[in-house]
Amino acid sequence: MARFDLTDFEWSVIEPLLPTKVRGKARVDDRRVLNGIFWRLRTGAPWADIPARYGPYTTCVNRFNRWRYAGHWARILDAISQAYEGDIQMIDSSSIRVHQHAANGQKKTSDPVAWVARAAG
Repeated sequence: MARFDLTDFEWSVIEPLLPTKVRGKARVDDRRVLNGIFWRLRTGAPWADIPARYGPYTTCVNRFNRWRYAGHWARILDAISQAYEGDIQMIDSSSIRVHQHAANGQKKTSDPVAWVARAAG
């Protein structure tokens, strides 16, 4: 397990919220994929640079987008916030990569998943 991968506690909170339907060939483990998505969001690197230990980068991209449109990210954020009982107080903006013109205030939204998804683009 890498330094910033999900802990067993975090995984126990998130796992029941994820879809369980399996179509087609066998799925790459959701925990691996989530760790890959979080690695990409944390580093700001291109999707194609996700380390192989997290599975194919295309799987990470596809699940990120599918879960975004299905509303899973909002549920995950709520569940983790409740599980930590208010101990999570801020996001360190120095670790979020944003385009140099992104902070001009033109696009306003209160949906935290929307701005993370836009930044992950």
